[in-house]
Amino acid sequence: MAKLINGTECARQMREEMKKEIALLKDQHNLIPGLAVVLVGENPSSVSYVNMKEKTCAELGILSRKYKFDADYPEADLLKLITELNRDSAIHGILVQVPLPDHIVEEKVLYAIDPNKDVDGFHPVNVGRMMIGDPGFLPCTPYGIQQLMVRNNIAIENSHVVIVGRSNIVGKPMAMILIQKKKGANATVTVCHTGTKNMAEYTRRADILIVAAGRAHTITADMVKEGAVVIDVGNNRIEDKTKKSGYRFIGDVNFEEVSQKAGAITPVPGGVGPMTITMLMYNTIKSAKIHAGLARWE
Repeated sequence: MAKLINGTECARQMREEMKKEIALLKDQHNLIPGLAVVLVGENPSSVSYVNMKEKTCAELGILSRKYKFDADYPEADLLKLITELNRDSAIHGILVQVPLPDHIVEEKVLYAIDPNKDVDGFHPVNVGRMMIGDPGFLPCTPYGIQQLMVRNNIAIENSHVVIVGRSNIVGKPMAMILIQKKKGANATVTVCHTGTKNMAEYTRRADILIVAAGRAHTITADMVKEGAVVIDVGNNRIEDKTKKSGYRFIGDVNFEEVSQKAGAITPVPGGVGPMTITMLMYNTIKSAKIHAGLARWE
């Protein structure tokens, strides 16, 4: 049976560390990290996610400002708000929750955010910095996966990492992070996707298999090498009449099968998920220190 990689516990430990750091920043420098979250419309997943961010900010002592607008909020007004937040010295991180309504050009809005306040790590400037290995904000989910592995003493350097999925949110940045010649990286990386023939031939070679396919049970036991580390990024809702809610969440990996063969594996839920918001807070604190001259990019 594989060792469980507990993302909930890892996130809890990191948040305790951050809570202490924020208290010191406030006491010694009168500095409170500030995060602005902008939500347009009533997408249920977005509303839930924004509420979780607000709650986490309150727990850690981060200043949280939520800007919530109806779905018909004009693009021009949204861009004006972002300009104001870019100039606001109390705000160190800006996050515009996506997806946005159809009348708003998502790229235009995301690109308007000051790259030095882009704590989600999606601005082209930060993507470029990540690509060439320069310091910048890393996207929260892949950054969280890296931290999860490092803090669980998983050997990344010199390992063969196979990533299933090529999204701009997980797959591509994950590859860029782990291929860098840096501590906690320096791996050989293969990326598989819907155009990959005979995918199992690649996944069976992986020392570390990271699955962000967006489809339940994409990976089965026969696709995994004995003793491999398996990181499941999936979060698929399926019907389950035994649950009060009528549904439950499962990953992109068939956990029951693969956990009998892997050396270590993340559960769903409780694996990668808790790390995403944790890294958003981590990036916000980093931004606050950099803006205050208490730290520099490294």
